[in-house]
Amino acid sequence: MGDLLSFGSGSLVGFALGVLGGGGSILAVPLLVYVVGVKDPHVAIGTSALAVSVNAFANLISHARAGTVKWPCAIVFAVAGIGGAALGALLGRHIDGQHLMFLFGLVMLAVAAGMFGGRAAGGDPLVHIDRGIAVRLVGTGLVVGFLSGFFGIGGGFLIVPAIMLGSGMATINAVGSSLVSVGAFGLTTAATYALAGLVDWQVAAIFVLGGVAGGLAGVKLSVHLSERRGVLSKTFAVAVTFVAAFVLWKSSAGMLH
Repeated sequence: MGDLLSFGSGSLVGFALGVLGGGGSILAVPLLVYVVGVKDPHVAIGTSALAVSVNAFANLISHARAGTVKWPCAIVFAVAGIGGAALGALLGRHIDGQHLMFLFGLVMLAVAAGMFGGRAAGGDPLVHIDRGIAVRLVGTGLVVGFLSGFFGIGGGFLIVPAIMLGSGMATINAVGSSLVSVGAFGLTTAATYALAGLVDWQVAAIFVLGGVAGGLAGVKLSVHLSERRGVLSKTFAVAVTFVAAFVLWKSSAGMLH
């Protein structure tokens, strides 16, 4: 039953990512804790980070083939953020599990708010990196990497606007380029937690398989629902809000006991 729940939860996250192109991974930790039954939130975060990393690198292949990845900008942002992710993961490991879940619930509310707002499609599709852009990407990469490592999330909802802010590139390029960082930050976080024995490898493997299956279904469906992407995103944001409220309630109860 545990394996089935892991596969189903991974499929749900992968499906959301396939349909929406981002944001779905925010559900990974709550699903692992409250559905799969991973008792230690730190293990859930380490396991989630590994699963998200693998799925991000898998999705990066298709974006690279489509030519949407701005490699110089993506690499500068990712390299800077890896240091932030390692620091965030080290700090997160020492925070009480229930307090960490409470903070995670607050982050989920912020993600939902961002999905309600949407993002503009502007930007320069022909952007080339220079010294000023590099400095901005290093600064934003460090901050976003830290948050990604601390909470064990892919952070695409933060990485995409941060890369756009730092470089001025178009949204489609920021989405493709963000996957380099999502994968790198997730791998850094997972490695930090794995060294402390805080990754459930079996659950991670099954979660990834479910994510791949769900992702393929989600991508196929997204073609037919492309005109309703905005409605789907807002509907998902409502769901994330309810899950966040549940996480805040459960973690608050845990802190009181």
